[in-house]
Amino acid sequence: MNPLLRKEMRLSASILSYLFIVFGFMTLLPGYPILCGVFFITLGIFQSFQSAREANDIVFSALLPVAKHDVVKGKYQFSVLIELCGMMVMAILTLVRMTVFSGAGIYRQNALMNANPFFLGMALLIFGMFNMIFVGGFFRTAYKFSRPFVTYIIVCFLLICIAESLHHIPGLEALNAFGFDHIGLQLSLMLAGALLYVLMTVLSYNKACDDFEKIDL
Repeated sequence: MNPLLRKEMRLSASILSYLFIVFGFMTLLPGYPILCGVFFITLGIFQSFQSAREANDIVFSALLPVAKHDVVKGKYQFSVLIELCGMMVMAILTLVRMTVFSGAGIYRQNALMNANPFFLGMALLIFGMFNMIFVGGFFRTAYKFSRPFVTYIIVCFLLICIAESLHHIPGLEALNAFGFDHIGLQLSLMLAGALLYVLMTVLSYNKACDDFEKIDL
């Protein structure tokens, strides 16, 4: 673990970033749009950016004997760490729903999105959008974050609405598969979500580095 990530975890992070990982347990809720758990996890990360800004953390970090792009890297690494912790919780609970609770009536009768690999792929897509829109947007100024966060909220809930609607379209019922039905399609969609997550995170990180280099702190 590099020193800047340790600094982010111990000094800059809000306790809410860690506490909000438990919203991954929303994966078990029946009759609820379970992708909202992803939003709450990112809301926890937002709290760390907010508290860091109020503490003038960016200027403090830039005064350390490190390159400016390392400051950006520390923020991205912390964000990805929290996101992957949330994903681990959701993935474990999704596997539980696909095995132990695959035949439970409370889930079978649920008209909303089922917990399956497609759900995990959509979760990764939303996390990627957060990194691209909010984290990347923050480093355009290294201070203002209201506009990128509001933009992210709009995109996030638009994606949640789309994901919740798709399996109601004739021919797309397999997106809401239970257990290991249509597992090939499901895993392909999860892999696509993972690839998009990596692509959006890397591209936004590179752009954030370029933007931050241009800022006169």
